[in-house]
Amino acid sequence: MKQFISVQDAGNINTLVEQALIYKANPLKDKALGAGKRIGLLFLNPSLRTRLSTQVAAANLGMDAIVFNIDKEGWALEFEEGAIMSGSTVEHIKDAAPVLGSYFDILCIRTFPSLKNREDDYSELYITQFIKYCGVPVISLESATLHPLQSLTDVITITECQRLKAKSQKPKIVLTWAPHVKPLPQCVANSFSQWINTWDKADFVITHPEDYELKEEFIKGATITYNQDEALKNADFVYVKNWSTYKDYGKIYENDPRWMLTEDKLVLTNNAKVMHCLPVRRNVELSDEVLDSANSIVTQQAANRVWAAQAVISEILKS
Repeated sequence: MKQFISVQDAGNINTLVEQALIYKANPLKDKALGAGKRIGLLFLNPSLRTRLSTQVAAANLGMDAIVFNIDKEGWALEFEEGAIMSGSTVEHIKDAAPVLGSYFDILCIRTFPSLKNREDDYSELYITQFIKYCGVPVISLESATLHPLQSLTDVITITECQRLKAKSQKPKIVLTWAPHVKPLPQCVANSFSQWINTWDKADFVITHPEDYELKEEFIKGATITYNQDEALKNADFVYVKNWSTYKDYGKIYENDPRWMLTEDKLVLTNNAKVMHCLPVRRNVELSDEVLDSANSIVTQQAANRVWAAQAVISEILKS
């Protein structure tokens, strides 16, 4: 593995999942693998689980992890080629990235979309410029369009739950849109859809209000419906997530509270496990009664972020 930006970098998903579960059972088995190596975690927007889980994963592999909040502690970076830097940006990525590459063996980057210009966001300029100029492997800690570490975590968690049930048949997995108080990016929904479709071990349904379609390249292979109740019937897993509009980019058209997942709606499912990437707006996206119930696996899901990161970092180190 040379980098980890999307599912295309994962290789065999099942192999990566198994490696993560091996680390979960024995976190320090490869403690010497990263000895004497450094990993840099660069954040252009806030993080809790992604930041801490990646630090823990790196420590389990014997690496030194250094966190740098570029948005608060660093110079304003310029990413456009040929830019005349007479504005607010202070340093070009062509100058900053090679220096960072000389400090670290692996660079992890977290960016965030503006939700103002779809073409700019979906170009993934920030992370692609880091890859182009830093000279070391890059791991995405979330980008403008994708969140691959979260999606690997989700597949790990689904795999664990299926094994506990001793079920071999394909589960029905539903990704359902939920209301939110502000526009959120499509990256988690895009990424989860991309991974589940590539994994191809589930019957996958996406449900959302009209006008909340995701980009076709990420959802190809899934069943799409605007009827949430229909989607939830006999579901084994329900992944709850808000996203803003893609076509008329970054807008909120719909905020009907009836899209919030409640205990009454879970009756339609096959006693489904409920997932969310966190943070979650309680009683907006998900009701207290669902989040605090035995159906909720959001804590297990979040805890598995460590093993997803550890599996990815170890694969890059081995390469």
